[in-house]
Amino acid sequence: MKKFIIPILLVLFVCKVTAQDDEQNRVITTAVPFLLISGDARSAGMGDVGVATSADAFSQQWNPAKYAFALSKNGIGATYTPYLSQLVNDIFLGNLTYYNRINEKSAFAGSLRFFSLGDIELRDTADQIPLIASPNQFAIDGSYALRLSERFSMAVTGRYITSDLQLQVGDDDSSSASTFAVDISGYYQSEEVAYDDFDGRWRAGFNISNIGPKLDFDEVGEGDNIPTNLGLGAGFDFILDEYNKVGVTAEINKLLVPTPRDFDGDGEINAEDNQELEDISFFSGIFESFSDAPDGFSEELQEYTWALGVEYIYQDSFSFRTGYFNETENKGSRKFLSIGAGFKYTAINIDVSYLFSTSRIRSPLEGTLRFGLTFNFGDEYDEY
Repeated sequence: MKKFIIPILLVLFVCKVTAQDDEQNRVITTAVPFLLISGDARSAGMGDVGVATSADAFSQQWNPAKYAFALSKNGIGATYTPYLSQLVNDIFLGNLTYYNRINEKSAFAGSLRFFSLGDIELRDTADQIPLIASPNQFAIDGSYALRLSERFSMAVTGRYITSDLQLQVGDDDSSSASTFAVDISGYYQSEEVAYDDFDGRWRAGFNISNIGPKLDFDEVGEGDNIPTNLGLGAGFDFILDEYNKVGVTAEINKLLVPTPRDFDGDGEINAEDNQELEDISFFSGIFESFSDAPDGFSEELQEYTWALGVEYIYQDSFSFRTGYFNETENKGSRKFLSIGAGFKYTAINIDVSYLFSTSRIRSPLEGTLRFGLTFNFGDEYDEY
């Protein structure tokens, strides 16, 4: 019996969307899309923004350059995100992160992201003793951040990715697929500026993430692209007084992956077209992704997602958050509103978030509570 991936896995990934007409068949798909799922409750509560928000323990996923502006010397964060929670109870995304701000100018961090697809029973007949399989994916990464000036920092990240979704059946030898990737990111944070009725601070950031070779399961063809992504964001903190602060952040994202298209001009995207798409190298695909949409510039603009997040902080001990995320209907139709809250007691932070889908395509995270726990310890830095 030959190797296979169970069909239900196709519905587990936010990037794997099917549609009927040719235009909607140009939804960009990638391998290991779990790398794009918000792994922390703070960002999830603000519509999945994180590239230009203030530094926290979970900056590793969004923009590791922010660690050079962290207020605590050390931080450990752990999160748990149930997935498809209204259908099953054993599919989840877990995230563990540690950072250390070495000195005034630099910091390093490491994280582990683990995506479990639960236990699956494999059997040929109803009365056969089942073989239990536990497909999963994970990524391990490390980053180094350095302040190049008083207000600007950059970081580089290395990442090892493994996807073990293929199921071993009978005497067949199935194997996982692995690859590596790098991120390049930058972050700017201004000084506190006095305005008429409040003080303020500007923030901006970028992150080009998951730059690396494709994942190849069957050693035939070039394999599947990993989700190379460009994130750009900007924000502003309204510092109303010593107790109240409101942060507003806006971000856009674009997958730097080739757009599916009709290479042979027969009016439909078929297996031959997909094979030709696979033959495009990941490096060439990054540059082509800015101009390869068949309908030109108008379709290229549809491949950008945008999000807006707001965070209210009272006495640095309580936070309320909300945000909205939007993706064009022809490119996946992820649209959702999120809310969240954070509580701080001494060195411990607790974050929760909840998502409401506003699209005709229901989000796998609909009705899911996400939890995060952070411990900050060591010396405190004064950035303000």
